[in-house]
Amino acid sequence: MNPLILQYQKDFQHEAGCDEAGRGCLAGPVVAAAVILDPSKPIAALNDSKQLSLKKRLSLREEILEKALAFGIGVVDHQQIDQINILNASILAMHKALQQLSITPGFILVDGNRFKPYEQIPHACMVKGDARFASIAAASILAKTQRDKLMNDLHAKHSAYGWNRNQGYPTKEHRAAIASKGPSPYHRMTFQLLARDVQPKLFND
Repeated sequence: MNPLILQYQKDFQHEAGCDEAGRGCLAGPVVAAAVILDPSKPIAALNDSKQLSLKKRLSLREEILEKALAFGIGVVDHQQIDQINILNASILAMHKALQQLSITPGFILVDGNRFKPYEQIPHACMVKGDARFASIAAASILAKTQRDKLMNDLHAKHSAYGWNRNQGYPTKEHRAAIASKGPSPYHRMTFQLLARDVQPKLFND
């Protein structure tokens, strides 16, 4: 394991790490994961998913699914993001992931600085927690790989936006495609899709 990654934040029997992926994207869902690791089955090379290659993320995903005591994944789609805003959607996705756990955690460790209490279970928010704590790092890997898969599936339907490369993030390629084609039905319409002086076309069906 990365020597800078800590196994546990507090001395609880079952600690769930939570993280999300896709918060800053212009299209697609936000995806969160919750993971309870097994201290008797350490996973080497756990780290923030953004610091890992695609090959390493996929390899670690399989190891996490095999060794974790419990895991859950929550998804909130682009329409609900537009309805309740991305912060609330990210927290809702984490709550959905926690609901999927087969073991009730005694403590929840959350990446970032904002969270809403879940089922009266004590929690702590940790800025850059995905690079500091094993359970959050594992959750970041599950959330990232699951969301990438969903965006690859959407790319098959709307290939003009390059979602298989940019995963919906606001790259030059992505913004240029929106300017040329207009937004897809999967874009987050409450987000600033283009520069303010550029008018997007109507939905691209």
